[in-house]
Amino acid sequence: MSNAVRIGILGDFNPDFRSHQATTESLQHAAGKMEMELEVEWIPTPSLTVAGAEKILESFDGLWASPGSPYQSFDGMLKGIEFARRRDWPFLGTCGGFQYVLIEFARNVLGIADADSAENNSGSKNIVIYPVACAVPGRKGDAPKLSGKVPEIRLRPGSYLQSFYGKDKEIVTEEFFCNFEVNPEYEWCAMEAGFPVVARGADGEIRAIESPTHRFFIATLFQPQLSSTAKNPHPVVLAFVQAAADWERKKLDDSVLE
Repeated sequence: MSNAVRIGILGDFNPDFRSHQATTESLQHAAGKMEMELEVEWIPTPSLTVAGAEKILESFDGLWASPGSPYQSFDGMLKGIEFARRRDWPFLGTCGGFQYVLIEFARNVLGIADADSAENNSGSKNIVIYPVACAVPGRKGDAPKLSGKVPEIRLRPGSYLQSFYGKDKEIVTEEFFCNFEVNPEYEWCAMEAGFPVVARGADGEIRAIESPTHRFFIATLFQPQLSSTAKNPHPVVLAFVQAAADWERKKLDDSVLE
């Protein structure tokens, strides 16, 4: 039996998506830095709606909700996120994964049954995720896009997220590639569900949330994987892989005691 730490990436892998390639690569960057063996597997969202899906998820030590919305299965992505939240599995969500975390909270914790993203054109009256407020200068077309490096992400002092960057780090610059973000009218959903906001943009926009009670549960609108390199793995990805390794070790110790 392999002692490798196993990371499951919730999402529908597309080799043409830079963010998908970067997600896998950033995990290996972290593993190389930590000198550990890591197995990475993409979990297609439709597979998360079938019988036995929880057993599949249990075989991983950490789960990452990837970019790439809309997903092949809206329900599948929500089920994967719900598993991590309910079962306290090490979890990281980025970009689309972050957006669906908020939808999952609204639906399954707060009882807003039709909470949705504007991206899905569902006609819902509860649009938790809506188009970004401003377009990048020079972009053609009607759809706004938040992309490239965006400055002045302010970290909340004392948060887990800030600790990953360093206790004296208050402002960071990260890469985005998003059409959608949290509708400010539904910001309360994160706090009400028990996941406070721990990073904001220059105008107060939500950029990250975390759980103060889970072993590791963080979601960011930005994509830390895009700026990770083999020489300098991203600190958030490093922290996630460390949490997965700790969980793998705890599960192994518990199985020996049984």
